Amino acid sequence: MLPVFFALVLALAPGALAGSAFASSDDAVLRMGVGARRLSARIVERPLAFPEGVVRGPSPPTPFEHSAGYFALNRTSAAEMFYFLFRSRAPASDSSPVVLWMTGGPGCSSEIALFGENGPYVVNADAATLRVSEFGWDAVSNLVYVDQPIGTGFSYSTDPADDVHDEKRVADDMLQFLCEFADAHPEFAGRDFFVTGESYAGHYVPAVAYRVFREQQLGNGPTFTLRGLAIGNGLTMPEIQYGAYADYALGMDLVSEEAASNARALVPECQAKIARCGGSAGPVGPAGESAKKRALCTDAVAFCQQIPGMLLDAAGDVNVYDVRKPCVVPGLCYDFSAVASFLNLPSTRAALGVARPETPSWRSCDDKVHADMMADFMRDLEPVIPPMLEAGVRVMVYAGEDDFICNWVGNRRWVRAMPWSGAAAFVATRAEPFVVDGVTGGEVIEAGALAFVKMSQSGHMVPMDQPKNALAMLDRFVRGVPIAGEPWTGRGCCGSGFGDEGGDEAGRKITLGGKTTSSEPRRAAPR
Repeated sequence: MLPVFFALVLALAPGALAGSAFASSDDAVLRMGVGARRLSARIVERPLAFPEGVVRGPSPPTPFEHSAGYFALNRTSAAEMFYFLFRSRAPASDSSPVVLWMTGGPGCSSEIALFGENGPYVVNADAATLRVSEFGWDAVSNLVYVDQPIGTGFSYSTDPADDVHDEKRVADDMLQFLCEFADAHPEFAGRDFFVTGESYAGHYVPAVAYRVFREQQLGNGPTFTLRGLAIGNGLTMPEIQYGAYADYALGMDLVSEEAASNARALVPECQAKIARCGGSAGPVGPAGESAKKRALCTDAVAFCQQIPGMLLDAAGDVNVYDVRKPCVVPGLCYDFSAVASFLNLPSTRAALGVARPETPSWRSCDDKVHADMMADFMRDLEPVIPPMLEAGVRVMVYAGEDDFICNWVGNRRWVRAMPWSGAAAFVATRAEPFVVDGVTGGEVIEAGALAFVKMSQSGHMVPMDQPKNALAMLDRFVRGVPIAGEPWTGRGCCGSGFGDEGGDEAGRKITLGGKTTSSEPRRAAPR
């Protein structure tokens, strides 16, 4: 993230190195295993070939074309960034867009989403086989998952100097990858490009999208064209979102009015500390900060975390990612043990090209990356979004209604407060049903290039809870059509609303179906 990156221009065409004598003795190629090819100076990629019998169930409508790869970061000599590429299953795959997905944390692997949310495969309960997902996002796009920052998932470095601490480095590293990836895959040149992710990707997505946007404004950057960005249950503007916790908890009958009032009393000081942190992204995007600024930002995290902490103490045993469900595993609440077991099988590691000894065992989230990014939490990434909106880049913010930690109330508030030329029209727009196959699955506010989607019967991980609806949402988003979809026929999975536009944004109150069974440790990260 330090100097501005300009894509490396190769004398050889992408992939030409693969057949050369050089490739036969290329250590990186050899370490990735059978079928690996060097596509560029810094990218080595191999087809995904799971052992026979691993993928079960009916075959997909078209053969899968997928691969895994490593990108050697330009700024380092030791950092290797791991990624997956799943080519579109759509019949019109020759024109399908490219969609980048980043899982949040910070420090949580994108394999969580790949095998548990919106990828082409789902890990079966036996932790040794896969089934094809009908609703993988590769059904409508060429889908790229990246483990980032370095230290996340299968991305690694043997040099501590490669650690990542802020969004400037996140954005610069991802720009490097995207430029080289696009050059290595010239078949994607000119395609529409969308940056997506969830949770702490409320920071990643705006930072990366804006970095690409600025480079493309200058005639640089990847050869595919940025058309949109989507944030799911994200942490983007902490100053507003931390002020929404009490209202959401009260609106969901998780706490009493007294408990909500006590939490609200901390909001002014929280906001003052965020302001002293001074972490808003500027006109050129996120900037690196001094040690003094980092200390102020870390202090803001410690203070502001008291707000959700007080509410959760008052609420009792609550799954912060889905208030409808028990927290079955301390930490993430979701049980990803089957995914971890599958990814750490020697046969799987060999199939992915990660059987090298320096590659760590796969973990859903890395605590060191989480700690390294602590001073980044209170950075406000909202300021980089209006310039993209003004240029016609489509922006979608979506949120499952049952997520506490990055709840829809806070997300809707920062979206409504965002200054841009279409702000008044967006605020004046009434919500309409989000409809899939005649059934309502939530509500949408959409005006111009901006959309906010509240997804019904869903927690923090919308594509996991509502895979069909999430795919329909993405499909409409990348095609540039209204996200609400067809007219509502009167059928619905759940009748919730945004509430009175001028009243309490928490809207309805519900009676929960029962207390959950284990407590969620108080982490600073959304996930």
